[in-house]
Amino acid sequence: MPLDPRAILAGRPTARPSVGVVVTVAVSSVCLLVALALLLRGGATGVATAVVLALVPLPLLLAGILALDRLEPEPPDALVAAFGWGAGVAVLLATVVNTAGLDLVWRPMLGAELGLYATASLTAPVVEELAKGAVLVGLLWFRRHELNGPTDGIIYGSMVALGFATVENISYYAFAPEGALAWTFVLRGVVSPLLHPLCTALIGVGVATAALRPRGRRVLPVVAGFAGAVALHAVWNASTAAGLVGVGLAYLLGVGVLVGLGVVLHRDRRRIVGLVQQHLPQYAALGVVAPGDLRMLSSLRTRRLAREQVRSTRGHGPARALADYQQAATELAMLHRRYGLGLVPDDEFVARRDPLLLLMGHARAVFVR
Repeated sequence: MPLDPRAILAGRPTARPSVGVVVTVAVSSVCLLVALALLLRGGATGVATAVVLALVPLPLLLAGILALDRLEPEPPDALVAAFGWGAGVAVLLATVVNTAGLDLVWRPMLGAELGLYATASLTAPVVEELAKGAVLVGLLWFRRHELNGPTDGIIYGSMVALGFATVENISYYAFAPEGALAWTFVLRGVVSPLLHPLCTALIGVGVATAALRPRGRRVLPVVAGFAGAVALHAVWNASTAAGLVGVGLAYLLGVGVLVGLGVVLHRDRRRIVGLVQQHLPQYAALGVVAPGDLRMLSSLRTRRLAREQVRSTRGHGPARALADYQQAATELAMLHRRYGLGLVPDDEFVARRDPLLLLMGHARAVFVR
């Protein structure tokens, strides 16, 4: 049977998307259509313009998130499913529950204006973060092996949130008051495009932390992640009551969270490199790791330079083999960590390790030939 690097790196028999991913994407697509029909019913104008404006910042934001995912890239099908969940299922759930809360609770109790403010400040943060975070909890339950540290949680949380924010922005732009569309775009697409990703990334960090803990110690980090996400979301939505001062303070809080996540990402990258240096030398005797390989794997820069050199001297095929080798080596190092934490039984460790070693040996034979 020919070697399938994509399947080995994904830890599955084949590289085809799993049934769970296919179902998630299908359900999310249906929910997206229903959500758009609900969001844009009655009074929406310039829908085409709204869609274009909502999509304008998306490529840049996606590129920024995927740039964080270069050391140990996540499976594309899982990323697509996460984005789809946010754009479809999460938006539909939030639309239905937020509308019900407004119509049945807040508007009768407080009136139209205060009811909208209460919905935005109290109901929406809880409902939306629960709806977005549900798929991350699903990852923890069904695909825990994909969560190897906080970077993975931030990636998945941000992908869910981008899907949600993109669809939500369509409705905001479509219902923007006459003459206020440009300001609405500046506020949501330029000033605060990272609000949803920052919030849901906190859930992702909590879920990823839980994935590296024993079964009985997983609840607390998940709850903490949700609490942080809801709090940040609520502070931002409620800040409008205090005018520019309130918005400015909320913005500073968001910048603080962004800096904090940046520190987490930096430390996690150093941790992963340390795992590679710690665990891979034991495979030198098998001929799949050499001292030069360890130096090459020590940073994103040296990995990139190695691929560029192989591509310029050997061609795209060997460069692709080197990229596979780099990812397989990283996956192997993180597998050792999970095994050391007692999260992977012996038979599962061997079943996952051996194909990675096979891929590394095959890839190394190609790029050093």
